[in-house]
Amino acid sequence: MNPAPTAAARPAAILAIVLASYFMILLENSVIFTALPSLQADLDLGAGELSWVQDAYTMVFGGLLLLGARAGDLLGRRRVFVAGLAVFSLASLLIGLAPSAEWTIAGRAIQGVGAAIVAPTSLSLLTASFAEGRERNRAVALYSATAGIGSSLGLVLGGALAHWISWRAGFFVNVPLGAAMIVLAPKFLPETRRTPGRFDVAGALTATLGVGSLLFGIIHTADAGWNSPVTSSAAGAGVVLLAAFVLIERRAAQPIMPLRLFASRRRTGAYLARFLYMGPMIGFFYFTTQFMQGVLGFDPLQAGMGFLPMTAVNFAVAMAVPRLTPRIPGSVPLLAGILLTLAGMLCLSGVAPDTGFLTGLALPMVLLGAGQGLAFAPLTSFGISGAPASDAGAASGLLNTFHQLGMCLGLGVAVAAASIVPDSSGPASVLLAGQVGAALSMGSALLVLGLVIAVALILPADLASRRAAAAETTARVPVTAP
Repeated sequence: MNPAPTAAARPAAILAIVLASYFMILLENSVIFTALPSLQADLDLGAGELSWVQDAYTMVFGGLLLLGARAGDLLGRRRVFVAGLAVFSLASLLIGLAPSAEWTIAGRAIQGVGAAIVAPTSLSLLTASFAEGRERNRAVALYSATAGIGSSLGLVLGGALAHWISWRAGFFVNVPLGAAMIVLAPKFLPETRRTPGRFDVAGALTATLGVGSLLFGIIHTADAGWNSPVTSSAAGAGVVLLAAFVLIERRAAQPIMPLRLFASRRRTGAYLARFLYMGPMIGFFYFTTQFMQGVLGFDPLQAGMGFLPMTAVNFAVAMAVPRLTPRIPGSVPLLAGILLTLAGMLCLSGVAPDTGFLTGLALPMVLLGAGQGLAFAPLTSFGISGAPASDAGAASGLLNTFHQLGMCLGLGVAVAAASIVPDSSGPASVLLAGQVGAALSMGSALLVLGLVIAVALILPADLASRRAAAAETTARVPVTAP
């Protein structure tokens, strides 16, 4: 019989389970990139089928996030979290065994269902398990570091496994990891109190279909451009459905997305800034991987290893953030992070066929890694700060929804920017370098908008919050007679 976990061991175990599970989700967002050529050759996929291997996951993941978050509130977050892990792990096994394109794409869509459950419930379990203050700040910093490291490490792992074993191995690794988390979660994770009520069915349908339609429209631009009737119809339907969703939520007694979450300028700014930050980052991963393999001649393993400078710096900086935030406002590292990311992106947007790896890619990646390490924790903290316990799932679901929407829109905009680069009679590497430069220039423009949002909404609200907290602390200090 296993001894019960001690009180001291439980927080560490909770954090380990949440981070490991979240890492699985993030890994699948990026592990596929460096493995795509191997997967395409093995299953004989066309260009459209290949794009849907990634897009099916992204679209379902983004579309179901709010519903997954609400399910955790109503049914108990630990119970829903374990169910999501089971769906995700089973889908990973199915993809690893896939004999055809249809099987692979369907498996990726099912993975998206599991991810839409695990991602918001993992963050809400973390906030429910750690009280506001130093311990939660540290836990959120580790969670945020996992977000950055999972994305870049997935490229390394995907390239290594595709090079040494098979693209399938990148999905098989999730099966034992997921099984371990399913066994450990009931032993260590606390079950949250169920929120009495029922599902906001109308809100759930309009949110899921609206986000899904909008994402489909954005994804479709990669094949057909923004002027396609399918693109405009899907995106237009998404906008209409999301507008209907907002009207429904204003009147719903138990909304799936409480609009009161937007009453905080700091939370609203965090959602918008995350949206604008994630687009350039996914564009960076997508196009830099192609540049390393198509221009520099790297194999999948070398391309994956090429991201290590960013990963190492990202982790080191993210670990330092919890020691900074007690002394300075969280908006300061956020602004510094966006500025460093912008500097790195601008450097990368100048790539050319003769760009060398060390000075042309590795050094700008160091700036991106430092920027991401500084920015992610404040963006996560501000997105959930001040939300009542009953809204923790909705707040984390919103944060993840803006994260996924930003990735999808950002990639669509980057691909559209790359597509307008004129072809020439020169080598293919010249065209590819021009496309990468155009895509990352567009990413730089999105980062400028993110910086404006952070300065206009997050910075003043954060400074006002710190002044109010300092005044309250001063008022509590007893005055002693001389």
